[in-house]
Amino acid sequence: RETQTDVLRLCAHLGSQGDAEDLAQDAYLRAFGSLHRFRGDSQFRSWLLAIARNVCADYVRTRVRHRRIDALRVPVPESAVSLAGEVEWSNLLDQLDDDQRIAFVLTALMGMEYSQAAEICNCPVGTIRSRVSRARAHLLVLHRDAESA
Repeated sequence: RETQTDVLRLCAHLGSQGDAEDLAQDAYLRAFGSLHRFRGDSQFRSWLLAIARNVCADYVRTRVRHRRIDALRVPVPESAVSLAGEVEWSNLLDQLDDDQRIAFVLTALMGMEYSQAAEICNCPVGTIRSRVSRARAHLLVLHRDAESA
């Protein structure tokens, strides 16, 4: 009960109240299954919130594959509007490293503020900004390479 508010607040940024409750429940189930691995090097609350963040990241990765590509804040060519184009952009997103992909998805696809993404990723807002900037630049390079191939 002591951690429930924090876990729900972390998960609440990703959708409806029902989604947040489901994600929180998944986090507690994953934590319970991993309790034997908790070494006490950090506070239990920090350990649990890291698990919740990972559950949320998994959820985001799953949702990104189902989102329309036109929500991207990267210039999308006309050909990318088709299903084949959506698959192409999804494949490009998969080529980003996890930190960049999560930051990009949270801000560009899900429309979260940088501060909200920073809270979910447990890092400073400036780190989120740089990850998103690098992700955009990398996506543009990957897209240009794919176009010329």
